[in-house]
Amino acid sequence: MTTLARDTDTLTRDALTVLQPGFTGTEAPDWLLRRIGEGLASVALFGRNVATPEQLAALTARLRAERPDILVAIDEEGGDVTRLEVRTGSSFPGNFALGAVDDPQLTRAVARELGRRLAECGVNLNWAPSADVNSNPGNPVIGVRSFGADPHLVARHTAAYVDGMQSAGVAACTKHFPGHGDTTVDSHHDMPRIGADLGTLYARELTPFRAAIAAGTKSVMSAHILLPALDPSLPATLSPTTLHGLLRAPESEGGLGFDGLIVTDGMEMHAIAGTYGIEHGSVLALAAGADAICVGGNTADGDTVLRLRDALVAAVRAGELPEERLADAAARVRALARWTSEAGAVGQEGTAPAPEVGLVAARRALRITGAYEPVTGPAYVAAFTPVANIAVGDETPWGPGAELAELLPGTATGTYDGELAAAQGTPKTIANVLDAAGERRIVAVVRDVHRHPWMADALEALLAARPDTAVVEMGVPQAPPAGAPHIATHGAARVCGRAAAEVIVGKGAGR
Repeated sequence: MTTLARDTDTLTRDALTVLQPGFTGTEAPDWLLRRIGEGLASVALFGRNVATPEQLAALTARLRAERPDILVAIDEEGGDVTRLEVRTGSSFPGNFALGAVDDPQLTRAVARELGRRLAECGVNLNWAPSADVNSNPGNPVIGVRSFGADPHLVARHTAAYVDGMQSAGVAACTKHFPGHGDTTVDSHHDMPRIGADLGTLYARELTPFRAAIAAGTKSVMSAHILLPALDPSLPATLSPTTLHGLLRAPESEGGLGFDGLIVTDGMEMHAIAGTYGIEHGSVLALAAGADAICVGGNTADGDTVLRLRDALVAAVRAGELPEERLADAAARVRALARWTSEAGAVGQEGTAPAPEVGLVAARRALRITGAYEPVTGPAYVAAFTPVANIAVGDETPWGPGAELAELLPGTATGTYDGELAAAQGTPKTIANVLDAAGERRIVAVVRDVHRHPWMADALEALLAARPDTAVVEMGVPQAPPAGAPHIATHGAARVCGRAAAEVIVGKGAGR
């Protein structure tokens, strides 16, 4: 083999090594297995790849038959963002609920149990936790995915989550660096811009990331957001100033001194793909200091992987991407793979199951306002439903309807969205709710009512007609409480619905 051929082979393997692609189906396609044999070191899983724990374990075992140390990544935050329980709703309440309880040991226990379940299925890299400080209550994409609006609260729970997850042998990936909390735009759709000055960024956005790094987080995920105080032209994922100069730089130089794996957020998201394209964006991200390219949320095929591989090799040949930078990124991927191989067995041996910890946390997170009589007969659940953001997806059920129906047979649920309310008007919408409810007690379910004027109008009209309506707010409880009672769950996971249902029927103590 010639020197050029060896160099080409090395470049090709390194280019494959830095990719974290997704795929379709619940079995590994042939193209994916071939690429693993050629150097691919990571695979990304989404809800479409998960049917049952047994199926997932068989899938990951098949991947490890090709490469024993492969990184199998998933976006399993718990709460709203779940892949393990995408069709049923999560057994864990999510970050905002944990922040509302503010018991770091509980957060650690929840993360440890979630990590145990991931490891049991063969997953060893979790794109979580979200360390974003949700300082903007109008944020359309973070919200209850954040531990809260206080940087120090977010920091202590981020550290506890990282410790719990990694104690189970699953690498944590703290996101979305340098902080996606103060945005009004969803980066899945466009480029968010954070106008905060450097002092604010260091005191607010970076505080939880410092805590995560101190806790030993094995990876950090970059955000597709523009922060002019750091870089006036390039989003964080593509910015050398942000990744190399801030995240990597030693503390003595004003950086965070992170030496682990830097993973990009999904490169198919419009904030990157719509401006730079996936291939060119991936080259820029690696040149800026990223080590692993996440792609596959909605672009999951073998052709995409080959295009990205070839684009990276071509960029090295053209001098656009230093060969040493690509080699360094690939080495960091392999180093994390080695850690997961060693930590996985230890974590599984020392992690006892705690199947009820998520429900315990959800119950403790409830905040109940107003005097009320428990519902004792069949109820009618009026679910005022906003459009789900892409990170959450619209296939995961939410709300207390199913749980109430189990506790109160004969309970029914009706769904009402903004499009319907706009088409027929609030009076007609509420007339339909009242007609469907009949004599049954009404339970109104809302999410982020403060962000949706149509929802606020509908809720006000419903309460005027039926003051005994119980209101369950499953998002950020920014609006004044109203209802008999008003129950803030701080998340929309299945266990949050269960905890709320218990209170509605008089079986839950709440808090």
